Formats: sequence, structure tokens, C-alpha cells
Amino acid sequence: MTEEYILETRGLTKEFRGFTAVDNINLKVREGHIHALIGPNGAGKTTVFNLLTRFLPSTRGEILFRGKPITRRKASDIARLGMVRSFQISAVFGHMTALENVRVALQRRLGTSFHFWKSERSLEPLNEQAMALLEEVGLRGYADVLTVEMPYGRKRALEVATTMALEPPLMLLDEPTQGMGAEDVDRIVELIRRVSAGRTVLMVEHNLSVVSRLCDRITVLARGSVLAEGDYESVSRDPLVREAYMGSEAVVEEGGA
Repeated sequence: MTEEYILETRGLTKEFRGFTAVDNINLKVREGHIHALIGPNGAGKTTVFNLLTRFLPSTRGEILFRGKPITRRKASDIARLGMVRSFQISAVFGHMTALENVRVALQRRLGTSFHFWKSERSLEPLNEQAMALLEEVGLRGYADVLTVEMPYGRKRALEVATTMALEPPLMLLDEPTQGMGAEDVDRIVELIRRVSAGRTVLMVEHNLSVVSRLCDRITVLARGSVLAEGDYESVSRDPLVREAYMGSEAVVEEGGA
């Protein structure tokens, strides 16, 4: 593996009692790119994410992060190395404010990571950094709002802020626009574009318009295997990709590009 690839898989495979959910995936994610995994429902996209972050053990294959094997590392170790993910369902603390959520993620810098029993005063030095992160994702006005009271799209933005607080060189975003209306989708697209500066993003995304607007490279999965790979224009015009998504209709028309 050359230094330009931050993440690579070799023959990554996951079997569930005879069913092959992910089949011999060879993925290369270039440093500094926004790279998308797309595919029809059941293609294996989220399973790949779970394998990469060790929420699931692989059956076969190898995962390399910055050239070093991480295939058998713990999920917590992988996060500490700098590969941090979000989830399809918002994973913030509903009965804490937006500021408190980001501050919890920042605790690692004090050597008190996720120690909820620390005094309020001990966390005050993190307020400025937390507010700066909220500003970056457009949530400064929500700093004192309980997360449970925030609109869905703003919760997803908050999740991005808490992910950024860990300063990961590689962010994995799982369906970041799922369940959103057009206005929230546009907001999240701009947010991802902004926060990708200086880091790499690997995202699972169903909205092809989002993919066409954001991504440098796209890997298309179907039935657990790689069907195609390339930039959006080449992938969207691939006959196999069109067939996998919608029969005879063009992916480029569905994506709105």
C-alpha cells in the first residue's frame, strides 16, 4: 500500500451461517478524498462499515489503516487510531445540551475521556473549544438546547461535531442524510464539504444527488460485492450499475445530476 491510501481492504469477507454478506471487497480510500459506498438495499454497505470499525469480526480478509493491519484490533483501539464513525440513527445524548454533548467528546484531551462523574468546573476549559465546534457545524445558537428538543437534521449536525471533537483523520459517515427533507439535506451536504477539509471521509449514502455533489470517488456494491468504482459520471453511466439500481433507468437521472 502506498502512503496516498489511508484505508485499504484486501479480500474482506463476511459470512453468516453460509450466507455471504460481504464478498472479497478490495477497497482503497485515498487520503483527503470524500469516498462513497453506494448500492441498492441489502448490498452490504453498512456491513462493510461494521467490519471496518470492528463492530463485526470479518470471516476472511485484511484491513489496513495507514499501512498497518487493524483487522483484529478492538473497536475502541481503531477509534483511538483515528478512524471514527457516525451511525444511521443519531447517537447523541438526548437529555444533555448540544454544548454538553460536544464537551463529553472533548474530555479525552483532559485525560478524563467519558468520565461523566467529573465536576462541572473541571470541564469549563473545554467550553471554548466546544463552542468553536458548534460554530463550525452551524449550531452555536443551539448550545444550551437539550438535544432531545432539536430538529432531526440539527441532531445529525451535532453528531458530526462530536465526531470532529475526536480529531479523526478519517471520518466514516453512515447514511448522514437519511430521513431528511431537502433543506436539511442541503445543510448536511455543505457541512460535510466544510468539515472534510484536512481529513478523509468515507460515507455510506443512499441519496445519489448527495453523492454526485460531494464525492471524489464512488464504490458501488451489489449483493456484497464490488460492482463498479470510479467518479460519479463514469459510475452513473455503467450499465451494470443502472441495472442494479433501477433496471433500464439511468442512475444519473435518479441522482439529479
